[in-house]
Amino acid sequence: MRIARRRFFSLAALPALALRAGAQGQKPRFKTNPFTLGVASGDPGPDGFVLWTRLAPEPLSGGGLDDEEIAVRWEVAAEAGFRRIVKSGTAVADPRLAHSVHVEVSGLDPDRWYWYRFAAGEDESGPGRARTMPAPGSTPERLAFAFASCQHFETGYYTAYGHMADEHPDLVFHLGDYIYEGAARPRVRAHQGGELNTIDDYRNRYALYRTDSDLQAAHAACPWIVTWDDHELDNNYAADVSEQPGVDRGTFLERRASAYQAYYEHMPLRAAQIPQGSSMLLYRSLSFGQLAHFAVLDTRQYRTDQPCGDRTKPPCVGTADPRASLLGKSQQDWLFAGLRRSRAAWNVLPQQIMMARVDRLPGEDVAYSMDQWSGYDAPRDQLLHFFGESRARNPIVLTGDIHSNWVNDLLEDFDDPGSRVVATEFVGTSISSSGDGGPNAEYAEGVMRDNPFVKLHNAQRGYVSCELTARLCTARYRVLDSVTRRGAPRQTLAEFVVEDGRPGARRA
Repeated sequence: MRIARRRFFSLAALPALALRAGAQGQKPRFKTNPFTLGVASGDPGPDGFVLWTRLAPEPLSGGGLDDEEIAVRWEVAAEAGFRRIVKSGTAVADPRLAHSVHVEVSGLDPDRWYWYRFAAGEDESGPGRARTMPAPGSTPERLAFAFASCQHFETGYYTAYGHMADEHPDLVFHLGDYIYEGAARPRVRAHQGGELNTIDDYRNRYALYRTDSDLQAAHAACPWIVTWDDHELDNNYAADVSEQPGVDRGTFLERRASAYQAYYEHMPLRAAQIPQGSSMLLYRSLSFGQLAHFAVLDTRQYRTDQPCGDRTKPPCVGTADPRASLLGKSQQDWLFAGLRRSRAAWNVLPQQIMMARVDRLPGEDVAYSMDQWSGYDAPRDQLLHFFGESRARNPIVLTGDIHSNWVNDLLEDFDDPGSRVVATEFVGTSISSSGDGGPNAEYAEGVMRDNPFVKLHNAQRGYVSCELTARLCTARYRVLDSVTRRGAPRQTLAEFVVEDGRPGARRA
């Protein structure tokens, strides 16, 4: 893996880079405004957050810039008019990171909103809005956040993000499939080129997605906390195993290194997430005072291969393999230790794949999705048993991936239908993937009849808007009738609540 190692050594020094003479010298001049991909903030703490942008005057053809560093000015203001600047500085847009900028702002007041912007040469970005988290020992009254996933550019418009931005949430969680890696198959909109493989391929695909105005509006509205799933690299991959049979491990890890680097380049992530060759530390925790503890998971990079293949099928002997893992030992140990230490009112796990063991085939036959937790009984049972021992107060699981809405009560033992409920899972549909979708009432009734712990199923597009207080967790399922036409109105499909100290969801 010499290619991946060389990339790591070149990127490892980036946090310490100072502005070199070339970046400090004459102001750059751009043919067009270089801020075509918008701005973003992410991973907030009590005293700051990450600010992101990428200079790309020609976004769909590599960015359109020479291979040189460019100075980018940034400002953080206490109000929207930028009359009172509280922090400012100059960062390097480095060609080794596709001229992206990641500024870790600190020294701000806790639990308040700020506004930010960038400038390079004579050009200026649009403004963004970010907030800091409450102080660690504080007890905030309320947190509003949304979560989403699966935004296939070709199969629909991102209208849902426009509605999400209009809600002005405190935070957004993106649970994976930010891009899709497949070759162009023009439908509502069109990808460019073949299936992604090289760093340039992945960069251009991210740039295409980030040109969408609704996506830019949602990023500018509040901080995002992101994690990936499979399509950021390769559909249904498992650690170093490609979906395609016969792919050499070393070749696949080179592709993984390219995909992971492009992901970092286009997300508001801290220097701790800079890829090290074909590895990238993405699982991490954040807290909203003592109201909520978030443990953001990575169920792709460390998992063992799908024991029964990666489709929906009857269970095989491999699903019960005690050696199978979704998180890997280090991440699982980190998760359990963090949940034991947590004193938060709500312990939330933003992650990718459905945790409930749902029989997806109504009727007498049984079929489970082997790419989800239902293909990995041992690690799921360990986590649910941990919840059952009350090691973490009010566990809530947030899930994406499957292009449909679900509300699931999580049982301590899915082999025992009478087992107690130990947590609640809210599964959000896709932003645009799989096209318009629909209610699909007959299938939903069959699934809920065979799986009594399922409280809701619906296959429309949209997102989930949540609110936390000390007493209640509320999840509002926002749906759109269409994503294949622009401007579809938003509706609230259903509202569910979880009460403090009472795991399991009920309709509000």
